[in-house]
Amino acid sequence: MNNKIKLAVAGAVLSAASIANAGIIIPAGDWTLDVNGNVNAFATWNNNDKAKGGAITGATAQGEDVTGEGSAQSINTGLLPAWLGFTGTTRQNDVDVSFTISFQPNVSDNAVSGDVLTPLNRQAFVTFGDKSWGTVKLGKDLGIFAGQAILNDMTLLGVGGYGASTSGAATSLGGIGTGYIYPAWKGQISYTTPNMNGFQATIAITNPNQGFLGNGQTVTGSTTSAIDLYQDRFGVEGQVMYSWTGDVSGKVWASGATYDVTVGAHDTGSTSSTNDDSYTASAVDIGATINAGNFGLTGYYYDADGVGTTMFGGWLENTAVDYQNNKAKKRESDGGYIQATYVIPTGTKLGLAYGVSNLDEASGETNASLVEKNERWTVGAYHPLTKHLNLVAEYNKMESEGQSSAYQMENDSFSLGAILFF
Repeated sequence: MNNKIKLAVAGAVLSAASIANAGIIIPAGDWTLDVNGNVNAFATWNNNDKAKGGAITGATAQGEDVTGEGSAQSINTGLLPAWLGFTGTTRQNDVDVSFTISFQPNVSDNAVSGDVLTPLNRQAFVTFGDKSWGTVKLGKDLGIFAGQAILNDMTLLGVGGYGASTSGAATSLGGIGTGYIYPAWKGQISYTTPNMNGFQATIAITNPNQGFLGNGQTVTGSTTSAIDLYQDRFGVEGQVMYSWTGDVSGKVWASGATYDVTVGAHDTGSTSSTNDDSYTASAVDIGATINAGNFGLTGYYYDADGVGTTMFGGWLENTAVDYQNNKAKKRESDGGYIQATYVIPTGTKLGLAYGVSNLDEASGETNASLVEKNERWTVGAYHPLTKHLNLVAEYNKMESEGQSSAYQMENDSFSLGAILFF
């Protein structure tokens, strides 16, 4: 059983970038310790066009700021944060046992002191199992639904969608919200079958995370002024995948997730909701990646109900449901991305990607400023300067459109930087 840390890049992305995915191996008695991770930083130049029609709820593209400024520069990490992980492995009583703990420091901070941002903590889990009967995982790790979508996104080595146009951000968006929903980092208990001639399946329960849309929301037919959402049972997520090797290698996967969600309104300053309504949020996806010689092709599609466009449940961008008159009406969404890469004789990987996330209004809803479509084009060059160090240049164009075409936002960004894996 291979228990090496999966970071947020996975072996497929690492090998595609011509870098090793083994860390610093340290024998320690009965244990083998693998110290591994990455450091990356990018200078990004961002240009935002003036928004047409005003702000768009759920937009990934950015418009000019409140002062009318449309350009911004920053030095940040890309889609991957800087990463330091520790994985210990051992075999005891015919069982493979491992632990993984990681943290993700910042490479930049826009505070005057430069010491305000706190690091992320994305992994802390234990696994046990055997190649004959499978693996059990307990703890915090990348979510299962949409996990392969982000792991096969070429912008993991770069920036992708720039997101908030300010310096000091922990990570960029990559293709999140423009082709796939963020799988997030979740407490989970999962079981993965042994590899059966290339076929594997995973099933998990995940922690019922909380969401809050914040004070100041407009709630038609209610005197309350805040809306919150929360999951009231374990989430259920699963995946099936088949992979193969040879002159033409690749994998095909499908995954899904379902959560019960309660939404309610309450007075500002109150901690108790009233007039709650419940619904089931669900999503499914399918994807494939194929490599033949120097050419690679990835295609992905998802379909969801009551989920939103960027975060599962739409909590941060308020896109999952229309909550009016104490009733939550689910919005349907779908999207996907396609990307093609080719390695030229210098070893540089050139890539072109297009992604889109679509959102429908709920039944009977009329909301012109609600996002209807987020789109992204990415052109990238990823050059392995050494076995472990890649130089990266990317151009990204993002567009968001409201349910009425009178609402439009657009921004362009160009990034230069490097990512080192160890």
